[in-house]
Amino acid sequence: MPQHASAVKRVRQSATRRLRNREHRSRMRTMVKKLLQTEDASVAKALYPETQAYLDRLVTKGIIHRNKSAHYKSQISLHLNNVAR
Repeated sequence: MPQHASAVKRVRQSATRRLRNREHRSRMRTMVKKLLQTEDASVAKALYPETQAYLDRLVTKGIIHRNKSAHYKSQISLHLNNVAR
């Protein structure tokens, strides 16, 4: 248990941020999974820019590492190229 008021506040802030970050990561995984599962090229092309922008936003906010974002973007662009053929 924290003993100081600042430590109590820090615990509250950490809990709030942890929940918010978990929601962002969950949404990110869902978006990537949805894009990777689609076999329709037009749907994939529509989802691609939204997913890529969201990944970039999470990197900017510090929720995911930039290399993780690069890995996901590589996966989804590869899938998009294969579906478009």
